[in-house]
Amino acid sequence: MNYWILVVTFLGVNIDFFFILLFLLKKYTLSKVILGYLMGNIVLLTASYLVGKALAVFFPEWILGILGILPLYMAFHNDDDEKITAVHHSQILNVLLTYLAVCAGCNLSLFLPILAGETLTSFVITVLFLGLLTVVIVCLINLIGTIPIVAKIMTTHGEKLMKGCYILVGLYVFWDSGLITQILTVL
Repeated sequence: MNYWILVVTFLGVNIDFFFILLFLLKKYTLSKVILGYLMGNIVLLTASYLVGKALAVFFPEWILGILGILPLYMAFHNDDDEKITAVHHSQILNVLLTYLAVCAGCNLSLFLPILAGETLTSFVITVLFLGLLTVVIVCLINLIGTIPIVAKIMTTHGEKLMKGCYILVGLYVFWDSGLITQILTVL
């Protein structure tokens, strides 16, 4: 597993949610936000892995490289999601449901092609790695949430940065799956 691709994918998928995290961290305790966000990541990563494994039963890995189209689509698709905030009594459940509502589609479409060819051991390591990254990101966002320049940069360039990450992930999936090599051997 390429950890740089995991980091880029995680950041690209979650960059819009980082804005929401700023609000959630003002409303809820740090530990509840971390737990809800972590649970959401685990649910979506597991779903991506299982769907990828099901597809791998029927198709060779290089054909699954076609799934690299999903991140590219996300990069060029104008996504005007409204940020949905659930109203429940549990802070953890609020964060979890908000994350699933905002990020489920992006997470599934970007992590599915990346996790499709992974072993169970590699998947568990990926979940642990991204779990640690989740905790670190929430703590960092909590620390930098009050810095005015950060808010300005994210507002001004956040969409472009997110789309750039999606394009890089899509191209990586094409290459890593062997799709490009397979196409070049046919030509």
